[in-house]
Amino acid sequence: MCGITGIWSPSGLPDEATLRERLTRMAATLRHRGPDASGVWSDESVGLGHTRLSIIDLSAAGHQPMSTDDGDLHIVFNGEIYNFPALRAELTALGHRFASRSDTEVILLGYRQWGVGVLERLRGMFAFVLWDARRRELFLARDRVGKKPLYYGWVRNRLVFGSEIKAILAWPETERIPNYEAIHHYLSFRYVPDAMTAFAGIYALKPAHYMIVRADGSTHTEQYWSLPHPPQTSVRSLRDIREELIERLDEAVRVRLLADVPVGAFLSGGVDSGSVVASMARVAEGRIRTFTVGFSEASADERADARLIAERYGTDHSDFVVTPKVADVLPKIVWHYGEPFADPVAIPSYYLSEITRQHVTVALNGDGGDENFFGYRRHAGARIGAWLDKLPLAVRKKVAAAGRLLPLENATRGFPVQLRRFMLAADQSRAARYGSWVTYFSDDLKAELYADTMKPELEGRSTALLDRWFSNGASPEDCAARADIHTFLPDDLLVRIDVATMAHGLEGRSPFLDQEFMTFAASIPASQKMTGIRTKSLLRAAMEDRLPRRILYGPKRGFPMPLRGVIDDLREMIHDVLLSDTMASRGLFRPTRVRSLLDDHYNGSRSRPHEIWALLMLELWFGAWIDRTTDGPQHELAVTAQTEISK
Repeated sequence: MCGITGIWSPSGLPDEATLRERLTRMAATLRHRGPDASGVWSDESVGLGHTRLSIIDLSAAGHQPMSTDDGDLHIVFNGEIYNFPALRAELTALGHRFASRSDTEVILLGYRQWGVGVLERLRGMFAFVLWDARRRELFLARDRVGKKPLYYGWVRNRLVFGSEIKAILAWPETERIPNYEAIHHYLSFRYVPDAMTAFAGIYALKPAHYMIVRADGSTHTEQYWSLPHPPQTSVRSLRDIREELIERLDEAVRVRLLADVPVGAFLSGGVDSGSVVASMARVAEGRIRTFTVGFSEASADERADARLIAERYGTDHSDFVVTPKVADVLPKIVWHYGEPFADPVAIPSYYLSEITRQHVTVALNGDGGDENFFGYRRHAGARIGAWLDKLPLAVRKKVAAAGRLLPLENATRGFPVQLRRFMLAADQSRAARYGSWVTYFSDDLKAELYADTMKPELEGRSTALLDRWFSNGASPEDCAARADIHTFLPDDLLVRIDVATMAHGLEGRSPFLDQEFMTFAASIPASQKMTGIRTKSLLRAAMEDRLPRRILYGPKRGFPMPLRGVIDDLREMIHDVLLSDTMASRGLFRPTRVRSLLDDHYNGSRSRPHEIWALLMLELWFGAWIDRTTDGPQHELAVTAQTEISK
């Protein structure tokens, strides 16, 4: 796991000394991702920078940028290739000679042997940039589901790229211009979606895509993998499917234990991380390490359930109660994400990673279980919606009208709000219905809130970004899960885990997101994944011999944060930030409407914690990344987080 950055130009770069100084500065913004080593390389057309977190082959032979002996190929790589031993053996048999034991060199020589076809052979998580000096082509690629990030932007006809946007901003000619379309969608989803970023002119390379930049500056971008479409029926018994599910999960876990450093696991009180730990206990050698964080608020504390699993498998378990001083940690969160990001689980994930890194360098997690096996309420809602669609439109309109009458005083994102949203969407299309369940700021609220700068964005409906996943004739729950896999998963969940872990030089690995496991999961019909409207019923049934019933059939977990309490604790700070002259001067929002939104929440007439949190994170991002013009590392300038942690 590492940080990568660099620049390409069709018309030359600064002199060598200046270029190396700039590359070093860009790489320095990523040193948290790779604290063990760093390096730069350049020629007249391209410069590459790298910071290394040593996981495989800890020797200097694994340092990057890495080049072939003849100087034709040069690479910077972030990630892990779990099948690299087999690929290395295959390449050796074909006559290639290796100078290291690293997976980086396997990509380098694999490209020499197979060209872009190497991507089809890689099993793992990756983002890399490879310079083919003979062809004068730059090759950028990202893994299948977007576990590892890769951003790029054109700056005065030069392509600048990095694992994080801050590396691009460190190139002194990069302009910091907000992307208001991205901000419009951010308010809907809590994250910036669909390969956009909050900076105009900077983009994310999409998952499962590669881009080739040719010598004349032309580019070719192509998708190299897609998840198979699910079948409608199956001839296989549920028993056979459950057995194969367990076998494949064990195997996906086994390959992710490959490391020359200590490996552990995040353990919440839920089915997904519990399933991963259960597999680790069977395939790992020796006692495994597990880590949990909880809060003093009972609804957000899952330590007791995590202990049940830890005790069952005799793990070396550590759990901690975190009392976050959120006002102090927010500057670090804003700096590390580099974009507005309002998923509140970012904070417990940050603390969990900080604690875990004190003991291990690699941590497995349960990400992807919900997307593969219909684990969200919206998946059950999609199935109910399909049943509802059989009713006459007039009846569905009456259901929607009844939803408007449900009281919402003091409700947040719990069942009352979800029930109301489900009812309001009763007469809508499947895509629109799903969109109403996953968005936060409604179009109506945006219309009330937006001032002159943002008003033009009202012409673009955020939920339109979801329509493409509901047009293939699959079951509604399959469509909803596919939308999650292509939107929420890469743009929220995987961003959250990548940033939280890499902030502390910790590598996160996700067995449920193994491409072979995901292909298997996609081959299971929806009727066998979910019984009735019981979410994740197939996975729960498969794990009945491995996890306690309290875990299997208890409430959903996932390191939650008591957001409403945090919003109440930060009341003074929130008012100072959101009602400031600085925020008003941006022309994004009407100050009177922002004030009324705060008044509604704090006076108890309408709870708005998620909306308030999104506005707060947005304005803090503006202050840290748009208002400031420092082009170097800003981490030292952030307020040092103060955290009270007790075991």
